[in-house]
Amino acid sequence: MKQIIFIWIAFILISFNAHAGEVTYRTHIQPLFNAKCIACHGPDSAPEYDAFKSEKEKWLAKGKGMRMDTYSHLIFYTAWPDTGSLMRRLDDGKNRADRKPGNMYQYLGTSEEERQKNLKVFKEWVGHWTTKRWPEITKEEMDKIKVKY
Repeated sequence: MKQIIFIWIAFILISFNAHAGEVTYRTHIQPLFNAKCIACHGPDSAPEYDAFKSEKEKWLAKGKGMRMDTYSHLIFYTAWPDTGSLMRRLDDGKNRADRKPGNMYQYLGTSEEERQKNLKVFKEWVGHWTTKRWPEITKEEMDKIKVKY
């Protein structure tokens, strides 16, 4: 009987530890987004995608981007239909030929160390970090995008 209880306790602890390391929107991304991105991409400061696109210059002049403050908004810019957009904007440029970071990379932190740390969290959440757009990405690559809630 003691062996069975021990096995169950070990199983529960192993399961908990495996799940605890998983990056999720609720636990990791949302707090990071709220700290670094919401001022320009929140509900009170930025329009929805189509509204932004129809008056892009107006919103850019105000320093505002498209609304991204919910899980479903971030999925839109990660997986589909604007595949890879989040990754293109946050990327540090290390894998690009021109070494140029995305236009939002600078806002991930006040130092390079902080930006790299926060970028790592986003990369772990996404799973398959790609800057490809919808027509370029394969089904196999799309299947590797995790974005757990």
